[in-house]
Amino acid sequence: MAPIFTATDIRAGYGDVVIIDGISIDVSTGETVTILGPNGSGKSTLLKSLLGFAHLMNGKVIFDGKDITAFTSDRLVSMGVGYVPQTNNVFANLTILENLEMGAYSRRDGKAVKGDIVKMFDMFPELAARKRAFAGTLSGGERQMLAIARAMMAKPRVLLLDEPLASLAPKAVDGIIAKLIAIRQSGTAMIIIEQNVKKALEFAARAYILVNGNCVMKGDSKTILADDNAKRRYLGL
Repeated sequence: MAPIFTATDIRAGYGDVVIIDGISIDVSTGETVTILGPNGSGKSTLLKSLLGFAHLMNGKVIFDGKDITAFTSDRLVSMGVGYVPQTNNVFANLTILENLEMGAYSRRDGKAVKGDIVKMFDMFPELAARKRAFAGTLSGGERQMLAIARAMMAKPRVLLLDEPLASLAPKAVDGIIAKLIAIRQSGTAMIIIEQNVKKALEFAARAYILVNGNCVMKGDSKTILADDNAKRRYLGL
């Protein structure tokens, strides 16, 4: 199966400062890949460069056979590329329901939007019970669920997530992973940056490991998880 999303030979950074250089990744429909590495390795910069939030100096990004290199983030969302940032990922002064409605801002099928809100509440019953509550009152796990549900309201075919498990309690981590599994089973491809290395490798099919802006290792997650040298040298396990 050909990948639905491919980034080739990406060089990116901020201003004239190069943070990542020569990175290539891909993901297929219904597949999850994870990007791992120590702090400062360029993981978030890679994700942001694919979405137009960091300076893309070189490389090409292909989505569903189309060259989307340097497209604006709002255009990418309307095409089917979703994004869940690590922080500031919900509208704290809006209710859960209003956040979901905002997630569908690029859509013009109002009746279908209402149906998809029902689907999100079915997938995230924790949110349905408090749909009139302001997002700013939610726990960390609930807020992350809302951020993911809001991104799904745009009906993405590929979803990019920046550390969705960060700072969450173990029970909340398991809850988020269960939701991501359901999303994957629906056919959505996912690229996930994560510091929780063990959980990420157990969940994702493949992994890329970045160090100092370069990809030092890639491959099947099970193989990497079984590689004591890789775990000790690159992943701190």
